[in-house]
Amino acid sequence: MYYPEPIAKLIEGFTKLPGIGPKTATRLAFFVLKMKEDDVVDLAKALVNAKRKLLYCSQCQNISDVDPCYVCSDKSRDPSCICVVQEPKDFIAMERTKEFHGTYHILHGAISPMEGIGPEDIRLPELLNRLKDEQVQELILATNPNLEGEATAMYISRLVKPFGIRVTRIAHGLPVGGDLEYADEVTLTKALEGRREL
Repeated sequence: MYYPEPIAKLIEGFTKLPGIGPKTATRLAFFVLKMKEDDVVDLAKALVNAKRKLLYCSQCQNISDVDPCYVCSDKSRDPSCICVVQEPKDFIAMERTKEFHGTYHILHGAISPMEGIGPEDIRLPELLNRLKDEQVQELILATNPNLEGEATAMYISRLVKPFGIRVTRIAHGLPVGGDLEYADEVTLTKALEGRREL
């Protein structure tokens, strides 16, 4: 079926988003056509503003509208401890706990040879540059508990050892409210390894 060029371009634009196939893109395009013009203009402005006004914090590499970001410029934060996460959404998850009071470093990815992503494709040089500052005493690796996250954590650990900085890994195991019978072997193994005294 042929659509007028403006609709076809809109559908094509939506298909560039992750997880959006042709059917969903078509549905979204027709939904946009039904929206009030003011709402469409607001959406378009929000997209353009997000692209033009956001930048990467020169210290932690998080997405921000100021440099340094609000976490890096917060004097109450402990600069001797850096928590390394894969993505900005992981940073948000850690912040929601209100338990970590150090600073962060966002890698914007993980090492994945299968996808052609090597150490040079994530924000490792920026992390190593930060570690030259002698005030950093601990690096907490909070990468995802999957093959790529584990590979990235191991790589960083080996890279950082010569700096003499303590390198720790967040614990992995059973989720609160989970049942043992449904846990896989890897999760149970990690839960046993991460056990602590009560």
